Amino acid sequence: MDNSKENLKKQIREWIKLGYIRPDDIPTIELYMDQVTTFMDKHLEQNKRTDEDKTLTKTMINNYTKNNLLPPPDKKRYSKEHIILLIYIYYLKNVICISDIQVMLKPLIDNYYGNDKATRSLEEIYTRLYNLEKYQYFNVESSVVKAFELSEKSFEETDDPYIKNLNFLSLLGYDIFMKKKLMEHIIDEMSEEQEKEKENQKESQKSNQKAQPKNAAKPARDKNKKDVS
Repeated sequence: MDNSKENLKKQIREWIKLGYIRPDDIPTIELYMDQVTTFMDKHLEQNKRTDEDKTLTKTMINNYTKNNLLPPPDKKRYSKEHIILLIYIYYLKNVICISDIQVMLKPLIDNYYGNDKATRSLEEIYTRLYNLEKYQYFNVESSVVKAFELSEKSFEETDDPYIKNLNFLSLLGYDIFMKKKLMEHIIDEMSEEQEKEKENQKESQKSNQKAQPKNAAKPARDKNKKDVS
């Protein structure tokens, strides 16, 4: 491999390097709002594009709770499971809309959050994802290098850096767009399943109500009996 490609790979590694939160770094004790924002900012600061960018704010967290993306805190304190959900939201909101995140995380919250009887804990699910992401990093790096090589070959005869960058950025954008469309398709299917489940629950409730015996009819009043006042 030539030096130019090696230099490119080094640059790519630097550019796409993300701040992350290891499962073991998440506090086991409950945190107050200010502690949550400080923790997230400390570990994810590297992902900011500018110093003015906000990793997570109090307003964001409150809005996530209002929109059912995050269960409300217990006495203003956030648990380890809250932090895990906030990490999911943090990465997903840069790719898909809030309503899609709601669909994605609803089963996670309904079936695993605060559920000691669940087959998998929220912490285990996050840990396994974290381990997978380390392998995915190298897949992304390889994909970006290949996109760069394609864009370079398409205009080998020109030294105009803008044209080459335009092609490179367009290929990256095309890749992102395809993956986003795939995510949206899967989320739409999840949404349909959730709507069906909601309808089935409504029908089940109606059936149960119909099956319940009605109150016994009151005995007819004896017209000849006088009211006692």
